[in-house]
Amino acid sequence: MSRRKPVKTLQAKRREDLLRQMVRIRRFEERCVELYSAASIRGFMHLYIGEEAVAAGVLQALGPEDAVVSTYREHGHALVRGLPMDAVLAEMFGRSTGCSRGRGGSMHLFDGGRRFYGGNAIVGGGLPVAVGVALGDAMRRLPRVTVCLFGDGAVAEGEFHECLNLAALWRLPVLFCCENNLYAMGTALDRAQAETDLALRAASYGMPSWPVDGMDAVAVADAADRAVEAIRGGSGPCFLELRTYRFRAHSMYDPDRYRAKPEVAQWKERDPIDLLANRMRADGELADDGLAAIESEVDEEIAAAIASAETGPLEPVEDLTRFVYSEKTP
Repeated sequence: MSRRKPVKTLQAKRREDLLRQMVRIRRFEERCVELYSAASIRGFMHLYIGEEAVAAGVLQALGPEDAVVSTYREHGHALVRGLPMDAVLAEMFGRSTGCSRGRGGSMHLFDGGRRFYGGNAIVGGGLPVAVGVALGDAMRRLPRVTVCLFGDGAVAEGEFHECLNLAALWRLPVLFCCENNLYAMGTALDRAQAETDLALRAASYGMPSWPVDGMDAVAVADAADRAVEAIRGGSGPCFLELRTYRFRAHSMYDPDRYRAKPEVAQWKERDPIDLLANRMRADGELADDGLAAIESEVDEEIAAAIASAETGPLEPVEDLTRFVYSEKTP
């Protein structure tokens, strides 16, 4: 049986990049489960499995001068943003070579040089940070966009409404991205929100808002490109409701007894990696062994990152109060 040769077009290259990023996130997260079970990673850990299309699709629309403000389910965001995988793993191992010097762990990844501002353990806590970053850029007349990612649970927080109001009032360059996975921890969206159309709610603040199929990486990328272009052109903030689903429990400590197994199985039929890979094969953009080749490259990257992270030093006890109190200057 002859193999179809992938068509090398801009569209094919874009889709391949999206597929590669999603595979990187998925395999990284699966490996983290093993490392957590072996006690190499401790504390809280929230997995992104199932939601990969959001990170891959949204963040590809940004340039290095733009900013990203994330939430505690941020491993995928960090990887797509360009944080080195070994620095992310070293952080989760509590090593001083981690992106937050081993002090933040899974929920507090940070890289100022790449304008990746968390990692934030507080639900909705990144929203005012994003508005502040965007305000600073706007006051300096810098053509930058700040992307703020958060879950549907943040919509119930007061700062959600305060921040959308201020961003719209001041026409700030913010792209609000709500990763609506239907469950704020263990509470179903329709049990906590009277209005479950979150894009409609955001639109009430006078900003362009629309829902997106968060399991379709291409649809997410197209929506993010459109929104970022509008924001960069001076239109003010935009809001994307990315309707997605996490295949795993809320965190490693969550028994996940609030979701019916048939519901989870139904969503897994729309696995974002499979959806894109199948579409690319049908369009002649992915060879029979194309996905396997990507998987092999990603496995090598993860193995090298683990080896590097494991050899990273722990921070000395003498530095316990460093970065806690400001140092006096002459």
